[in-house]
Amino acid sequence: MIRSARIADVPQIHSLITMYAERGLMLFRTPTELYEQVRSFVVCEKDGRIVGCCSLEILWKDMAEIRSLAVDPTAQGAGIGSQLVQALMEEARRLGVPQVMSLTYRQSFFERLGFKVVSKKALPHKVWTDCIRCPKQACCDEIPMLFEFVPGAVQAARPVAEPAAINNSGQE
Repeated sequence: MIRSARIADVPQIHSLITMYAERGLMLFRTPTELYEQVRSFVVCEKDGRIVGCCSLEILWKDMAEIRSLAVDPTAQGAGIGSQLVQALMEEARRLGVPQVMSLTYRQSFFERLGFKVVSKKALPHKVWTDCIRCPKQACCDEIPMLFEFVPGAVQAARPVAEPAAINNSGQE
């Protein structure tokens, strides 16, 4: 069952995320962060246990990010990750967010959901705020991917003066 996360889910969400963070596959999230952001999470509950989680963070007027997608290894292969992302994509559509991005090691998973690989330089500065605390900051190997509800519409509507990229030092 896919549903919005509740306060009581945070310990299990934290456990799932920590398992993947310890493997270097996602950023650690503190319990405090998770309680503060619980409204951005959806979870998959099976037999009273959280077996998957994912969040949607609004980054700016034209972009949101799929974050902290984690599925318990015992529940993988059942489409839970796809269902979690699709639930959040519907939320992004409902909110009127024209683009959703993700930084991932699972390129083919996101391609199946309609995301395309993009250059890191094509993403706004706000996207990189978490990179400050990432141990892979200097040698990030995550793949930036983007889903556009209307392909090309956002780029065409952006003013020329708006910064569209940052350099490797994180400065505009």
